[in-house]
Amino acid sequence: MNVRRLFLNPLWLIVALPGYVGLRLLPSLSIGAAEVALGTALLAAACVFIPLSIRARSMKNQRVADGVAWVGFVAMGFVSSLFVLTLLRDVFLLGAALLEGIQHAARLSAPSARWAVALAAFSTLAGLGLARRRPGVVEIDIPVAHLPKALHGFSIVQISDVHVGPTIKRGFVEAVVARVNALKADLIAVTGDLVDGSVQHLAPHTAPLGKLTARHGAYFVTGNHEYYSGERAWTQEFTRLGMTVLKNRHVVLKHDGASLVLAGVTDYGAHHFDPAQRSDPSAALRGAPAGAGAKVLLAHQPSSAPAAADAGFDIQLSGHTHGGQFWPWNLFVRFFQPFTSGLHRLRNLWVYVSRGTGYWGPPNRFGVPSEITRIRLVPA
Repeated sequence: MNVRRLFLNPLWLIVALPGYVGLRLLPSLSIGAAEVALGTALLAAACVFIPLSIRARSMKNQRVADGVAWVGFVAMGFVSSLFVLTLLRDVFLLGAALLEGIQHAARLSAPSARWAVALAAFSTLAGLGLARRRPGVVEIDIPVAHLPKALHGFSIVQISDVHVGPTIKRGFVEAVVARVNALKADLIAVTGDLVDGSVQHLAPHTAPLGKLTARHGAYFVTGNHEYYSGERAWTQEFTRLGMTVLKNRHVVLKHDGASLVLAGVTDYGAHHFDPAQRSDPSAALRGAPAGAGAKVLLAHQPSSAPAAADAGFDIQLSGHTHGGQFWPWNLFVRFFQPFTSGLHRLRNLWVYVSRGTGYWGPPNRFGVPSEITRIRLVPA
């Protein structure tokens, strides 16, 4: 038996994590048998609804599928937060036992269990409210060396990781489009993971994207979730909606007499789905004018940054990480990504990573607000 494969099996984790939470917390809550039975039943239900929510889009009845997705994704967020808090509680109790003795740790067992449940419930409910509100606007100035005067203040509005799907529908998309258009950008950059589902099911909900308006238009690059959802069909749909899809290529924009190179690459892992679509920042820049005032790359994943720096880009705009999406997971995402969120420097390359405009899975944005980003180019 492959132990590593067993440990990483998501179905095993879906059962193991709620099981660990139940074994560690329920006996310590000082509640009756009926309450323990109810808690056990709720955790067991989570084990059922969480995997169902991930596969809900394959259900024929869309209303039932959306309902299952809502229940499962909210449960996923609550259980995942409770798991981390339970783990931290166990570390705390171990420290108390080592420092103050086992009896002192035993006295802390019940109150710490109550705090873990209360914090998980609060973060889930508060995060739900934060996730469902219209994203705020984040203003960022990025300095570019030798920036032509005509490009001073050139504005790019970035949206990323909207994840239109079971819990994000047309109304949310319309609100995002209205706020983006109100910013009157020179161009709009959409850095992947727009959808979670097929064109057949989601086209009515992505339709408002056809109203995105900017002086130089709207540009899109694929994220990993486009490949999960039927990338070729979505590329055709986004093109129909008026967005320019950049797959390892660039366009040259003329702005008041100055030129700006805007390039885009396929998702960093696109070659796993289609070897011909391997992400290649160098290919995206090939043939671009050497004297361009600025060279900007749209790349869904921050992992593209080293290759973008080698290719000679000035700026890379990315998403993918969601900034960790919600507490306490935002504390751990930095161990898996080169850049988590915000503006970073890699040699001569500026990398901006959006926290995302929507969310994936759990409708939770506790501690990590979603964003629409307005970027201005300024002289270094």
